Amino acid sequence: MTQKPWFAHYEQGVPHEVEIPPMLLHDLLIQSAQKYPKRTAVHFIGYTLTYEQLLEQARRFAHALQAWGVKKGDRVAIMLPNSPQQIVAFFGSSLAGAIVVNTSPLYVPRELQHQLEDSGAETLIILNSFFPRYQEIEKNVKVRRVIVTSIADALPFPKNMIFPMLEKKKKAWVEVKPTEKVRKWPDLLKHTNHDVQAVDVKPEDIALLQYTGGTTGTPKGAMLTHCNLVANCIQAKAWLPDLQEGKEVSLGAIPYFHVYGMTASMNLSIAIGATIALIPNPRDIPMILKTIDRMKPSIFPGVPTLYNAINNHPDTPKHNLTSIKACISGSAALPVETARTFGRITNGANLVEGYGLTETSPVTHVNPVYGEHREGSIGVPLPSVDARVADENGKELPAGEIGELIVSGPNIMLGYWERPVESKHVLKEVDGKVWLFTGDMATMDPDGYFRIVDRKKDVIITGGFNVYPREVEEVLYAHPDIQEAAVVGVPDPYRGEAVKAVVVLKMGKSVSAEELKQYCRKDLSPYKVPREIEFRTELPKTAVGKILRRALVESQDTAQTK
Repeated sequence: MTQKPWFAHYEQGVPHEVEIPPMLLHDLLIQSAQKYPKRTAVHFIGYTLTYEQLLEQARRFAHALQAWGVKKGDRVAIMLPNSPQQIVAFFGSSLAGAIVVNTSPLYVPRELQHQLEDSGAETLIILNSFFPRYQEIEKNVKVRRVIVTSIADALPFPKNMIFPMLEKKKKAWVEVKPTEKVRKWPDLLKHTNHDVQAVDVKPEDIALLQYTGGTTGTPKGAMLTHCNLVANCIQAKAWLPDLQEGKEVSLGAIPYFHVYGMTASMNLSIAIGATIALIPNPRDIPMILKTIDRMKPSIFPGVPTLYNAINNHPDTPKHNLTSIKACISGSAALPVETARTFGRITNGANLVEGYGLTETSPVTHVNPVYGEHREGSIGVPLPSVDARVADENGKELPAGEIGELIVSGPNIMLGYWERPVESKHVLKEVDGKVWLFTGDMATMDPDGYFRIVDRKKDVIITGGFNVYPREVEEVLYAHPDIQEAAVVGVPDPYRGEAVKAVVVLKMGKSVSAEELKQYCRKDLSPYKVPREIEFRTELPKTAVGKILRRALVESQDTAQTK
C-alpha cells in the first residue's frame, strides 16, 4: 500500500504490511504443538490439555470423521459452548478437510433448522443439553451424523462423576442414547487413532461458514477461507509486538462460536502457544473473576457488556485483576466510561476499542494498545488492511466527512454462501481491488483514526436531522447511575421519528426520566435529546453480549400495532 496517514501512529515493531504464508487453519495448532508440546494449551475447570495432547485429540477426531464418511468440503456444524471439545472439533474438522459451521448454542429450533438447511451440514457436534432442540427439527434437516458430548466429558475425576448427578438433581441432565446416527464423544475418540488421511486442501479453500448474527436481516454464511483466517490471526499478532510466544495466558471468556472470540481468543492464542483459561459461560462473572485471580491471564479479549459487567459486579473488589495487560474490545461500540472504569479497577490494563465484521474474519481496525488510543475511536487499520470513508460509489471522502466505511485486505471473505446477488451488493471492485462495503457510517480524522458514527440502518431521522444513536448512548453511559443504554428511533407523527432511550440503572440507583433528559441537554443538541426514556432491568443481547437494537425497534413496532 502507498503511505497512509495511520502508519505514523503504528507502535514500534508493528509492520505496515504482513506476509501471509501459504498455511491452512490447522497448521496454527500443528506448529505450536511442535514448538511447545508440553505447555498447557487448555485449562478448563481443572482439566488440562498440553499442546501435543490437543493436537492428538484433534487428529483422532479428524480420523473419526473421515472413517464416518466426511469428505473434503463437507460442512460440519459445531454447537458447543467454550470447552476443550469445541477446540478439538474445530481444528479436527479442519484437519479432515471439512468446512466448519459455527453454530450458536442459544439457537432455538427454528434458527438451528435454518442454519443446518442453509449450510447443508450433514454432521452436527452438539452438547447433550441442547439435543432436544435438534430432535424438534431432526426430520426437517439432512443431518446424517450427530456427535453428542457433555461438560462431564472434559472434567477430571471425580468432577466428571459429580457433574451429571448435580445436573440430574436440577433436572437439567439430558441422557442421549447412541444409535446408528448418533454417537457419544468419548466412544467416538476411544475407537479411533490419529492417522488422518491426506486431503488436498489449499489456502484459498473455504475453512468456515460464519453466519452473521441476524441483527440486520436473515443470517447469511460468510465464506471465510483458510487464508482469510490465518491472515487475520497474523495481523492481530503483529498488532501486539510485545507478545511472548509460549508464555502468555489468555482468558477465553467470549464465545468461540462467535467470529470475534474464534479469532481474537482461540486462534490467536493457539498461534502463539498461549495457555487458554476457558470459561464455558460468559455471563458467570464470579467464575470469570476467580479464574483471573487464579490463572493470571495477560490477554483478555472481550466485549463491552462483559467489561461493563465486571466493572459493576459487587465481587470485583475482592479479586486481583492486575495481571491483565492487553484487552481489545470488539463486537460493539465501547463506551468511553466503561474503558476508563476498567482501567482503574485493573490498575492500568489497556482496554482499547477495535472494529470488525463477520465478513472480515473479523478484525480490521484497532487502537494502538500501548500507543495513542483515542477515546471513542475504533483506531486505525491493521497491517495489510486498507480502509476509506466513501460515497456510494466507493470514492474516498475528505477527512472529517461522514460516509460509508469500506475495507480491503487478505482477511475479506469470498462472499455469502450460495447468495451471489447479496455478495455482489457488498463486494465491489473500486480502483483495481475488491472492497467490502460495511454498511457502517464513519469518519476518518487527518491522522487516520476512524470513528463509527452508526450503522446506515440505525440512523434516526427526526424532523429532517440525522441522529446517530451511538452519540446519544455515549452521553447516557457517562451518567453515574446508568449501567447500560440503547437508543432507537420510534414513529412520531410530527417528526417522522423520535429519539427514544432504553436504559438499565445500576443496582440500588434511582433517577427519573426528566432528570436524564436534563442531563442530556448539557451535551446534546435539542433534537438529539431523547423525547422518551424507558427503564428496564436488562436489554436484549446476542449470545456474545451485543445489544440488539433491532429487537428494541421491533418491540416498539409491536406496541404501535396493539
